[in-house]
Parts: sequence; C-alpha cells; structure tokens
Amino acid sequence: MGQPKGALKPDATSFKKKTTGNPILIEKTEIAKFERNHEPKQPVPKKDEKPIHGLVSDKNFIVANAVENILAAPKLPQQKNADYLKKKNYGAVPKYLTKIRNEIEDEYNLVREMQIEEQNERDRQKFLMPDSEREELIAALKKKWEAMNKQFQEKTHYVMPLDTVGKKARMDGLTKEMDQIEADIKRL
Repeated sequence: MGQPKGALKPDATSFKKKTTGNPILIEKTEIAKFERNHEPKQPVPKKDEKPIHGLVSDKNFIVANAVENILAAPKLPQQKNADYLKKKNYGAVPKYLTKIRNEIEDEYNLVREMQIEEQNERDRQKFLMPDSEREELIAALKKKWEAMNKQFQEKTHYVMPLDTVGKKARMDGLTKEMDQIEADIKRL
C-alpha cells in the first residue's frame, strides 16, 4: 500500500487542479448499454398543458346496475331431477378402487408366501443329527472348554483382587463363554 520503498515523497505543492489532466470520456454507444430496455416514459407535460379537472357524471351507478341485471337474460335452470340410476356406469366399482383392491391383495399374497417359505425353512432345519457327528461336536466343545478353563486358571485372580476394569471384563467374558459351552454340551 502506498508509495514503494525508496521512492521520493510527493511534493505537497504539486497536486491536480480543476480542468487539468486527461479526462476519459465515455462514448454514446457505451452509455446506450446502460439504458433501460423497456419503452420510454411519457414526456412530462408542458407548463401550458393543464390537466382535466372536475369531470362530473350524472350517471346513477346503482340504478344503472339494477337495470342492467333486470334486462340480462336469465340463467338456464340446471337439471335438478337427474336420474342417477340410469347413468351408464351406475353400480360399477370405480377403476381406482379395483386398482387399490388388487394392490392390497397382491401384498397379502406376498406376505402369505413369505410366511409359508419361512415355515418350510424351519421344517427343513428340524432333523436328527447322526450319532457320529454329535459325538464329534461334543468332543470339539469339550476341547474348547478345556482351553478356556486353562486360560481362566492362568489368571491370578485368586491371589490378587481384580484391579482394573479390563481384567474384570475379560474374566466375566471367559466365564460367560464357558457357561455357554457347558449349556451346549448338555443340550447335545
């Protein structure tokens, strides 16, 4: 901002004065760009043009309106005695209702099919396991329980109280898993 470093300070006596310098004039074509794009306003009235004052009408608008309505053609009466029983679509269910009814029926059918499929899946899951597979599964669960029991015994919780939340959580997790494995072995 300001003068560059090392520049001489301006002389206080030499400054621009009125009508000195090179003024930049804007051409008329550039001025036309900034003019409004709508139609010009009406010219201002001249000083000798006087506005019209004091126009008075002798017309009685209430009476004129009444006469105009009296002389107007009457409205044609509507059919108030229309016989709806003789309409061509009397008694027929509307199309939008049949469409909605079909959509609801489709949804019910889909739900029924899903329930039947779920029931069939449950029926497929019910079968007896062969004895050899059952014995193999029990042996694997016992081996897993023994590994967890060894891990449980290695913890020194009998000697020292559990001093941190993490240790307590690990011990609780081990006991829960061991209990679950025991329950699974009994079920098998």
